[in-house]
Amino acid sequence: MDQEAIWVQEARAGDRAAFARLVERFQRPVYNLAYRMLGNPHDAEDAAQEAFLKAYRALSGYDPSRSFSTWLLSITAHHCIDRLRRKRLQQVSLDGLPPWRQLASDSVNVQRELEREDEGDRIRALLQYLPDEYRLVLVLRYWHDLGYSEIAETTGESVSAIKSRLHRARRRIAELLAEGDPMEPGLPAGAGSEQAPAPSVGGWTRCMQTTYAN
Repeated sequence: MDQEAIWVQEARAGDRAAFARLVERFQRPVYNLAYRMLGNPHDAEDAAQEAFLKAYRALSGYDPSRSFSTWLLSITAHHCIDRLRRKRLQQVSLDGLPPWRQLASDSVNVQRELEREDEGDRIRALLQYLPDEYRLVLVLRYWHDLGYSEIAETTGESVSAIKSRLHRARRRIAELLAEGDPMEPGLPAGAGSEQAPAPSVGGWTRCMQTTYAN
């Protein structure tokens, strides 16, 4: 049995120190997921704390045959979506955009777009313009490196539904890129904050590569 499994077992038996070690191990991925879902560090910190608290309270129902990290990210993801819905964060409606048109591979020079302005702000802007469910699958796929089956387990959806949602999410991003700079009034508070740590560009790059490869 590896160390993580031992900590989970001990935490389920009531050992708070063991759970604290789990928090230390997973605090970064949990915070990163919350940050990219909510768009600002303050809400992300609160959401991460709440997610860990919910996980601690639900330990008795945790299935040891299931990946603990997937289970924990699932709790975090659903908590973030609940927060977004409760706060009714203002999001730019995509309904007013012109119908999506097929983009040639050279219609948008992704490298030029990334060089044109700060990558972190652009990533946050684009993610915040997506519906909650689309944003979640993109973050889990390209920033947390989860496979389709893992995303399906995390979200409670089928693998086919996840593939379809990812496809539509990538198309929405391509549409936003084609329409121009999304950094304008109406962006949810904190989405472009300079105080927030900039997310890694690696996930963004891979997402765009996948988008234009399809």
